[in-house]
Amino acid sequence: MRRDIVHEGSGQLTYEIREIVEVALELQRFGLDITWENIGDPIEKGEKLPDWIKEIIIDLVSTDKTYGYAATRGVPATLEFLADQVNKRGGCQISSEDLIFFNGLGDAVAKVFGFLRREARVIGPSPAYSTHSSAEAAHSGYEHLTYDLDPNNLWMPDLADLENKVKYNDSIAGILLINPDNPTGAVYPVDVLKGIVDIARKYQTFIICDEIYAHIVYNGAQTKHLSEVIEDVPGMALRGISKEYPWPGSRCGCIEIFNQDKHPQFKTYVDSLLSAKRLEVCSTSLPQYSIPRVIGDPRYPEHLEHRRQVFEHRATEAYEIFSKVDGITAVKPQGAFYMSIIFNDGVLNNQQSLEIQNALIRKDIEKRVIPVLPDKRFVYYLLGATGICVVPMTGFCCSRQGFRITLLECNDEKRKWTWETISESIRAYIASA
Repeated sequence: MRRDIVHEGSGQLTYEIREIVEVALELQRFGLDITWENIGDPIEKGEKLPDWIKEIIIDLVSTDKTYGYAATRGVPATLEFLADQVNKRGGCQISSEDLIFFNGLGDAVAKVFGFLRREARVIGPSPAYSTHSSAEAAHSGYEHLTYDLDPNNLWMPDLADLENKVKYNDSIAGILLINPDNPTGAVYPVDVLKGIVDIARKYQTFIICDEIYAHIVYNGAQTKHLSEVIEDVPGMALRGISKEYPWPGSRCGCIEIFNQDKHPQFKTYVDSLLSAKRLEVCSTSLPQYSIPRVIGDPRYPEHLEHRRQVFEHRATEAYEIFSKVDGITAVKPQGAFYMSIIFNDGVLNNQQSLEIQNALIRKDIEKRVIPVLPDKRFVYYLLGATGICVVPMTGFCCSRQGFRITLLECNDEKRKWTWETISESIRAYIASA
């Protein structure tokens, strides 16, 4: 072509959570039965939306207004409802003008990073959630900047590492955190949140906090919303209903914006996000109309508590199985519905393998593992030998070797079989060298 049409950041658009699916689908052609442990879709893994929530949505479907456009920012009554919810927490107070709806948080993330000045970088956690890390890297054209989460300290952020990187890299304009965290299941205590806010204030950055799992906290963990600790620092929290109702197919997320009135440059940036959404007219209407009726229903707190108990049980169950396996580090999740398993240093090499009975599958896997990173090699062999599809930790913008599982499987027998099979496979894989 007469001009190069490829964006400088196109090579940064990687999403291992979905990319591993392509490998699994190839192996399905050889008759392999796949157990999908790669993606956080509660519905796919058997969770049922409560009947009372379905009844609300059914009623809305029969209402003509839900078929029309919403206001660009969002359905006004829903914006007012959510602003009131934020203000009841205490802390930073907002109005409906401090909220914008998007077609899922994927849409929000694309715009949050896509409309930053290219030279303005956002540093995020490692392990990183791929949607954030890829979007930030793509907007800049460089590898995503990260600070460390420590598996030996409940996956807490290394605040000294974070401050050091922010201090000596003046291109960093924002700090990203995910609380509760994906992929680790960590939940940040208030002192950690305040530590990040202090760093942002000291070096005049803004904060992005992904709070999509904010109401899925368990195992005694205590945390707060960003609005409760941010004080006068500019920032935004990313929220949605995909993991809470759960209704991932709704593609309905919003951002809560803090202190834009105190920071004119930040307000101009936020205005650009609204302008970008205005070009699309608006986000999908129906899910927005459901929010005041579902979240405002007196049954909703009980619904959230039930789900917290379910995931606490599964997190304990997973930890009891994986903590008995030599050669790995397993941290009990405290929130969200993920668990990250890390191989200890020196455990993996490029000679290890698992026995694969099907010759066609074995041949396919043997081609794929030359050359790949050690944890991806294990993930491929696990997939070929057992049909269990997990995500390698190096796919989360991370140098640590390991993999992520979910806590979503609703079938008790299959869930236990999956985790025990992975544990047995780890032992066999390590012993194979």
